[in-house]
Amino acid sequence: MISSFEGLNIYTKDTAALAAFYSEVLGIPIPFEGFGNYDGAKIGFDRGQPGIIIWDENKWGKHTTGVVNLVFSCSDLDETYVELRARGLQCEPPATMEYGGKEMNFRDLDGNGITLLQGAY
Repeated sequence: MISSFEGLNIYTKDTAALAAFYSEVLGIPIPFEGFGNYDGAKIGFDRGQPGIIIWDENKWGKHTTGVVNLVFSCSDLDETYVELRARGLQCEPPATMEYGGKEMNFRDLDGNGITLLQGAY
């Protein structure tokens, strides 16, 4: 039977560039750099926890049918916004949502949606 959630696969034509975007711009660690030449890389906060696995679609094919929306939590979204803008990310400032939390939405290099969230749904 299923025992745990490992992660989410996304596919890109430039694995190294997409991994660098998540690592260098968003500050998310890369606990697993793949099988050489960035055939795949796992981004996440610990190798033993679920993460996002980025695969080279030139080698492995494109196994997803469209873009996804990834959600990450932040303790201070206003501060995170300032830090990300300083790293060159072009995005709108955070907005307070109907449910009371704050969100900031933008896209990665391949068009996948990213939501940064402060506060629970």
